[in-house]
Amino acid sequence: MGNFTKWLGAGLGFTLGGPIGSIIGFAVGSFVDGFSKEDVLREFQEAQTKGTTRKIQSGDFEISLLILASVVIKADGKVDQRELDFVRSQFVGMYGKERANHAFKLFSGIIKKDISTHQVCVQIRQHMPHASRLQLVHFLFGIAKADEFVTEVEVNEIKKIAGYLNINQYDYESIKAMFYDASDSAYKMLEITKSATDDELKKAYRKMAKKYHPDKLQGIGPEHIKGAEEKFLQIQNAYEKIKKEREIN
Repeated sequence: MGNFTKWLGAGLGFTLGGPIGSIIGFAVGSFVDGFSKEDVLREFQEAQTKGTTRKIQSGDFEISLLILASVVIKADGKVDQRELDFVRSQFVGMYGKERANHAFKLFSGIIKKDISTHQVCVQIRQHMPHASRLQLVHFLFGIAKADEFVTEVEVNEIKKIAGYLNINQYDYESIKAMFYDASDSAYKMLEITKSATDDELKKAYRKMAKKYHPDKLQGIGPEHIKGAEEKFLQIQNAYEKIKKEREIN
């Protein structure tokens, strides 16, 4: 258990407090008899003393993903194994097997907890920059699509989360379009309509490329850059698709 608590104490910042901290305490206590939120906080305080914590860390993004993923997975009233496998594979890809095992062990406790989505999202948006919150929503759509069918209740849950995270309708629709192969998906990704002029198209692409550039996520760890690069590539592909349709050089 020592390695697990050291992972929590050294890897987390703002998520050890507030409603998210309570969820972490519950989750750990659900699989370790006699372990409480206070034990987690003790690890955090030891890490603070050693100067290894800061306001936001890679682990904070990690924990936020786990909690919001559990909300989306349970949204349709059942826990699909394909969705769980997707979460595990994403975490192994981002963090490596050992760290992913720690995260998934915690996830097994989190998913048992009734969560106030609003309270959790308020805490996240108070500490996490806009680009990181966009990446959270992108990840959540990936989870919902993991069983090859995104239900209306899952979409509504992600939309609600996006609203709580102060992500506007245009940004939400842009990310959503990355997971749907519709005739206007490329336009939605760039936050424009088919009636946009060529100049408006170019302007929209520059704006979105800047918004979704992977450099925006440098502060929360290199392990999260891959997802940002995938999102950035989709914006580029959407732009190239429209250019080809319009025969723009």
